[in-house]
Amino acid sequence: MQSRFYYFLYLFGIERHGCSIQYLIAKEWGIKMKKIVAFIMFLCLFVGLLAGCGSEKKSSTGSNEIKELKIAVSPYQDAETVKTAVGPLSTMLQGKLKEKGFAVGKVSVSVGTSYSAVGEALSAGSADAGFVSGATYVLFDKEIDVLLTALRQGISKDTTDVKIWNEGEPEKFNDKLVQHYRSVLVTGPSAKGKALLEKVKKGKKPSWEKLNGLTWTVMSPASASGYLYPSLFLKKEYGKTIADLAHVVQAESYTTSMARLASGQADIAVAFSHIRIRNEKNWQTKLGGTDTIWKQTGIIGVTDKIYNDTVCVSKTSKTMQDQKFRKAFGEALIEIGKTKEGLDALKILGHKGYDWADAKNYDDERRVQRELKGK
Repeated sequence: MQSRFYYFLYLFGIERHGCSIQYLIAKEWGIKMKKIVAFIMFLCLFVGLLAGCGSEKKSSTGSNEIKELKIAVSPYQDAETVKTAVGPLSTMLQGKLKEKGFAVGKVSVSVGTSYSAVGEALSAGSADAGFVSGATYVLFDKEIDVLLTALRQGISKDTTDVKIWNEGEPEKFNDKLVQHYRSVLVTGPSAKGKALLEKVKKGKKPSWEKLNGLTWTVMSPASASGYLYPSLFLKKEYGKTIADLAHVVQAESYTTSMARLASGQADIAVAFSHIRIRNEKNWQTKLGGTDTIWKQTGIIGVTDKIYNDTVCVSKTSKTMQDQKFRKAFGEALIEIGKTKEGLDALKILGHKGYDWADAKNYDDERRVQRELKGK
C-alpha cells in the first residue's frame, strides 16, 4: 500500500522530507527487480540440472555408456572350446567401440545349446547380437536383423557352368575373401557315374530317370550344401527333390560320403564346392581312389550361391535399437576381422572376417525353407 501511495505522490511530483519521491520509488523497485532476476536465474539453473539428469548417460570422456553387451555364439564345437577361443573378442570389441564413442562396461559371450537356441535368445532380446547360420537368420528374421556376412576363402571356379568345372586346371583356393560358396553334384569312378559325366561333358542334360537310377550319398536334411541346396537345384531343374530319389544313402560326414564315392558304393555325391580340394591328398591314400581325384571325378551340377554365416542383431534389444551403435558394432567386427588377433579368435568359427550383409542374399535360403514346409 505504501508503494502505491508513493507512486501517487510521484505522479504529482510531490517530494518527501526533502527527497524526490521519484528517487525513493526508483530505489525500492530496483531492489525488487534484483530479487526477481536472481530468482529467475535460480529457476533456469534448476531446470537445466533436471534436464541433465534425464538425458542419456555420458562418461567423463563424453562417450555413450552401455553397461553390458550380450553376444551369443552358435555351437560350432563344444561350448567350452568355443567360449575359450572367442573370449579375446570381448576385450577387442570394448577397445574398438570405445574408439567409436561407446564405453561398454562388459561384453558377455555365451554359447548356445543349439543353433535355434541362439536364434531364440536374439528373438527374445536376451542376447543383443549373435553369430548364426544363414538358415537360423531366415528362421527368425521377423525378430532379428542380419548385420554382417562372414567371409571365407574363395576358389578359382565360381560359376554354375559345369563345362568350366570339367575343363582346364582343377579348382584351387585363391586369396579372395568371399561371402558365399556353392554346392556341387560330383560323380565318381563307378560305371554309372562315368557314363553320366561323359553325357554332361557333351552338353546333354541328364533325364530325371537317369538321375533316379543312380545311388546318391548325401548329408543330413539340415545340411545346406549336403542336402538343402542340391534339393533346391533338383526342384528347379526337374520339379523333384532329393527326397524323391529312389536310391539315397545318408552319410554322417563328408569323409564317409567321399569314401563311398571313391569305392564305387555311390555314383554321385553332393557337397560344398571345394570338396575335391579338401580331399585331394586323401583320395588315394585314405578314401580308396585308384587314381587322382581330378581324373576319377567330375561335376554334373552346381547350385546357386549359398551365403555364409551371419552376425545378426536383435530387434527387441534396447541396445541394438540405437542405429548408431549398430553401425559402430558392425564396423568394430569388420576391423577386428582384419587383424591377426581377430582372425585367431574367429578361426574356430571358420570365419576369415566380415562384410556388410544384404538380407536379399538369403532369399534362396527362404525358398529352401518354404520348400521344406511344403509352401
